[in-house]
Amino acid sequence: MTGQGAPVGPLDGIRVIEWTDEKGTYAGKLLADAGADVVKIESPSGDPTRLYEPFVGDESNSERSLWFWHYNTNKSGITLDLEQERGRELFRELVASADAVVESQPPGRMAELGIDYADLSPSNRPLIWVAITPFGREAPRAHEHSTDLTLLAGGGPAWSCGYDDHSLPPVRGGGNQGYQTGCHYAVMSLLVALVHRDISGTGQFIDVNMHAASNVTTEAGSYEWLVANETVQRQTGRHAAVNPTQASQVQCADGVWVNTGLPRRQNQFQVVYDWLELEGLLEKCESAPILLAAAQGPPFQTSQIALDDEVRAKFMAGRDAMTVLADNLNGYDYFTGGQERGFQLGIIYAPEDVMEDPHFIERGFVVELDHPELDASYRYPGAPYRFEKTPWRLDQPAPALGADNEAVYGALGHGDELDALRERGVI
Repeated sequence: MTGQGAPVGPLDGIRVIEWTDEKGTYAGKLLADAGADVVKIESPSGDPTRLYEPFVGDESNSERSLWFWHYNTNKSGITLDLEQERGRELFRELVASADAVVESQPPGRMAELGIDYADLSPSNRPLIWVAITPFGREAPRAHEHSTDLTLLAGGGPAWSCGYDDHSLPPVRGGGNQGYQTGCHYAVMSLLVALVHRDISGTGQFIDVNMHAASNVTTEAGSYEWLVANETVQRQTGRHAAVNPTQASQVQCADGVWVNTGLPRRQNQFQVVYDWLELEGLLEKCESAPILLAAAQGPPFQTSQIALDDEVRAKFMAGRDAMTVLADNLNGYDYFTGGQERGFQLGIIYAPEDVMEDPHFIERGFVVELDHPELDASYRYPGAPYRFEKTPWRLDQPAPALGADNEAVYGALGHGDELDALRERGVI
């Protein structure tokens, strides 16, 4: 349901039926924002996430949940009671018209209703079916209860997140990262399945294990344990590692926290020296002469840090110089100055700061969507990634409850049945 003048996304022409709870709804958003026609199914009483805080104007209302708004942009919305046989009949018709199904129902639920992949794929061989569950449909732990927190903790990412002070517990990444990681794997798998279908003409069933998705997204954490039987340790603002690395998070002159980064290539040591000179900070940096020696001396690499004291001293001088710069500049000037010079460093933002960053605004990350029902417009976070030849779109707010019943069911030939279906609570 592409809006007027919106670019055609890479998934334009692909229809997806989505029946998910909070675990899987982000997958539908990623597909819809990439151009797919995603039809979201809710019960006639509405998806529970419509009552998730926060609400626009702090008014608790199923049409004003910012959580629901964010995760359901660009989707069509219909209601359907799949507990009723007539509801399941309509679901079968919907699936027959679709390229893919994305669902996050408990293992066994779809089979109990008689509307699982095994039931519907024989009559729709190109159908791609993505099941998103905490531990996979057939795994030994398939029926265990879980939350985003337990997925991140059990999968491993939480172990790698936190502070140098290990008297403090690990830190869970915010924003439902466990669910979102699983949803990313679901989308990547679906994209590969679409390519496979283009070649073979057949669809397939994809079983997404969200716990496993978290586990393989621990950088080196899982592999260190499996291969070397060693455990990485969490560190403040930097990668977890078996052996502690030099601290890198400091406060700038205006109190803003940054991750300082360090010169990694030999030519960058001269760049740091020149930056110090430009800011009038050479005298404040005792290691400035070592920077010049590093820039003008023989080549060296980061792999030598643990083996060569002289090389280690050069890299420590680089880190010290970056810290001097941070101590004497405000956070944003340090951040942009480092980025302009090719350094891997970052500013630590509050969420509202992200939406005000000129770089993000310039790249179109901040998107304003009209909400005619409230006679207002609101700012949304835009594309999580940007590609040169596959445009992203964010032009349609989340649907009101049952907003597309008439259009979707009418297209199936049931337009004259809508009132009866409503009376019976089917839609």
